[in-house]
Amino acid sequence: MSPAGGTAPHPAALVSIGGDGLALGTRHGLPMPRPRRPCEQPRRGEALLPGHETHGLRDGRTVTVRPVHADDAAAEQRLVSALLSPRSRLLRFHGAVKQLPPGLLRDMTQVDQRCHVAIVAETRADDGAAWLVGDARYVVSDDDPLAAEFAIAVADDWQRLGLGRRLLQRLAAHAGRAGLRRLDGSVLAGNEPMLALLRQLGATMRLDPASADTVIATLGV
Repeated sequence: MSPAGGTAPHPAALVSIGGDGLALGTRHGLPMPRPRRPCEQPRRGEALLPGHETHGLRDGRTVTVRPVHADDAAAEQRLVSALLSPRSRLLRFHGAVKQLPPGLLRDMTQVDQRCHVAIVAETRADDGAAWLVGDARYVVSDDDPLAAEFAIAVADDWQRLGLGRRLLQRLAAHAGRAGLRRLDGSVLAGNEPMLALLRQLGATMRLDPASADTVIATLGV
């Protein structure tokens, strides 16, 4: 029972916060490469693994935000194929994606929580089944160990409830504890809802010199 109403890109390649034009991703919407070398990000001490937290949303529903697990593959697939609308999938992947291929599912769920940090928002359906309704992650840059590219997805029926903001804030806070200085993403220049959210969170914006219709957003952490 669903809790609704009650060449493939890298896992951090693109962002979709909903089917209403909120979309953000890496530069040019291109896949992110796998790390070429072991993660060498500096640390202010050893960053803790993202913890479990319960959050209340604007409509009274609650979610548990926790680290992604290797056994979340089926739930991640269900989030993309069943809980994201075709428009949300288009905004997230910049293509007609109906489901995630096995390799991408592995990349999204078998993460080291250091070079690739991923958290999910989980809820329980009426029958007690666990569903993922949100996903946020970052991948540390090979070129700059102080920076990472980030992505977030929220199920359509769980949008405009503050969940996307909460996930971004959790992700940025963890990045700061891990010693990063910034998170980067790209957003279409006409996507005012996403741009407004990023501005509210203190992001700086600049036009992408390689793409006139894309803005590069940087969140300091």
